Amino acid sequence: MDTQKNTKNQALSQDSLRSLAQMATNILEGNWRDGFTVPSSNLYPFQWLWDSGFIALGWAHIDMTKARTELETLLGSQWANGFLPHIVFHDDTAEKQYFPGADFQGATTSPDAPAHVRTSGITQPPILGFVLEELYKRETDKEAHHNFYKTLIQKTYHFHQYLYTYRNVNQDGLVYIRHNWESGTDNSAAWDSIWAGYTPPDYDVQRKDTQHVNQAQRPTKKDYNYYLHLIELSKTCEYDEAKMLDILPFIVLDPLFNALLIAGNESLIRLANLVELPDIARQATDWNNQTRTALNQKLYDESLGLYGYYDVKNSRFISIPTSSGLCPLFAETAVPADRVKILKNTLLSSDFAGHNGGRLCPSLAYSHLAFDDRRYWRGPVWININWLLYKGCKKHGLTDVANRIKEDSVALVAQNGFYEYFSPLPTDEQAGFGGQDFSWSAALILDMLADD
Repeated sequence: MDTQKNTKNQALSQDSLRSLAQMATNILEGNWRDGFTVPSSNLYPFQWLWDSGFIALGWAHIDMTKARTELETLLGSQWANGFLPHIVFHDDTAEKQYFPGADFQGATTSPDAPAHVRTSGITQPPILGFVLEELYKRETDKEAHHNFYKTLIQKTYHFHQYLYTYRNVNQDGLVYIRHNWESGTDNSAAWDSIWAGYTPPDYDVQRKDTQHVNQAQRPTKKDYNYYLHLIELSKTCEYDEAKMLDILPFIVLDPLFNALLIAGNESLIRLANLVELPDIARQATDWNNQTRTALNQKLYDESLGLYGYYDVKNSRFISIPTSSGLCPLFAETAVPADRVKILKNTLLSSDFAGHNGGRLCPSLAYSHLAFDDRRYWRGPVWININWLLYKGCKKHGLTDVANRIKEDSVALVAQNGFYEYFSPLPTDEQAGFGGQDFSWSAALILDMLADD
């Protein structure tokens, strides 16, 4: 299997790879707006938090000014308490293209929300620390942009400070998410047992996503009832963190979110030392020691050989084989050496490596009953998760595994186009789904190709 896959990927000539890189560049340029990049022009017409972080990594290979501007615009939406929203609604005219928009999100009920721009009241995984570090490495004139990095390091630190102040439910360094969208893995099968515990209202709303994408590729209407109910409950709390912790039925310790927090802290420590912010370096070190210890004590799933989830409201561990459970590999210090080997074996097992030409890395194990190769986060491959695993494997010396992840990612895009997500199953048919000309797919393929 591996030999056939490698041969197939190696068939891409240098000219083909350059052409792929040019296509990725064209997508980013086409999705650029006034100061930020939309994830996909027809499906996601605003600015998303972790999308922008990944997108900035792509811009860093094309236009460093746009890479810096992307992050500066994003962090310009930061709330007074340090919170960073997952959507920034820069363009009111685009409300007709997306639901739930700013009005439904109702984030202006919070006294901490910014007055100059409307946002959501939900966040996304904390990736800005390591994104800033990657940009800093690529700067040719660090002195000229010293103030930019110093300011954005402080803003990113303020976001981490918010997480450790308001989301550190057990005071052990593990922070919780309060909406499934905050995980980034919206309709993951990890949430099924939580949804089974309560019945939300039936919302009669006009979704916009299914007007652009086949319903079979998206979360279901039943799923959206849960998602919208969490927002409605949050609005009744005026997005007060203590009140939401009390009444929301979804309070989860997520392995991907906490792994990226560790990686972000690692970058903040190095960056803060470089720009002479010793207090930030010291605090980030303390936070990281706590989070790393708690991640391994409380979220490691020995039975599956990866990291799992903890449902705080129901006091139960969620044991389920998702790609998120492999992402602690991305942080340099999160996973002990003996567990690195176990995660590698899990990643290369039939659950994730598949068979007969299947591609790494499905968002849910092939063997799971809920596996669906084309429904959003219930099986498809996502380039951003593959990028995290690719970089993580390289950090831990798993070069062969990293190369396979890269080869599979490049092959999926070369064969199908720059889609939002892809079926991991071998097929001669179209295997790209969701948004087309998807910005982070373009940006991260650019970054992978740059390693050549």
